[in-house]
Amino acid sequence: MTYCAISGRASYYLHKAGVPVARPGSHTLRHTCVQRLFDAHFPLKTIGDYVGHTSSESTAIYAKVSIENLREVALGDGEEVV
Repeated sequence: MTYCAISGRASYYLHKAGVPVARPGSHTLRHTCVQRLFDAHFPLKTIGDYVGHTSSESTAIYAKVSIENLREVALGDGEEVV
């Protein structure tokens, strides 16, 4: 399968499922997967190897601040929740 075929199918099913994304397609699925791995505290090296990045800078792009985590820190009492 070509990249366009995979992206087209992903876009089709994202729309069909009613998932509102600005850029539907395979990139959205890849980005979501990497973001979930990052949120689960996988090392950047492991994530980079999984998605085929040769540079850690490419993987670091996914290390964005989670608004929900930031909100929890801002509104919490500073104690880590276990």
